[in-house]
Amino acid sequence: MAQRIRRGDQVKVIAGKDRGKQGEVSRVDRKKNVVLVEGINMVTRHVKQRPGMAQAGIIHQEAPIPISNIAYVDPETGKSGRVGFRILEDGTKVRVVRNSSES
Repeated sequence: MAQRIRRGDQVKVIAGKDRGKQGEVSRVDRKKNVVLVEGINMVTRHVKQRPGMAQAGIIHQEAPIPISNIAYVDPETGKSGRVGFRILEDGTKVRVVRNSSES
């Protein structure tokens, strides 16, 4: 099945502590149904010094967010909505945003 959310997509958080924020998807894990969004769901980790470790101490990083808690943002209109697929006359499959205003 084709992916509805892909790396590089702009998404909006619709549930959780970061509701209303927007960001770009940096990683998608289809097996766990989670995505990593830049600047969203920031957590604090205490990292111990190890050889080859670039930084030790308290670091802030993004944590995965469930894919059900985000909505795709259409780059043309800037509105968020569900993603569907449409097959064009030439046989190519394209993603479309399904809004309530679309018929």
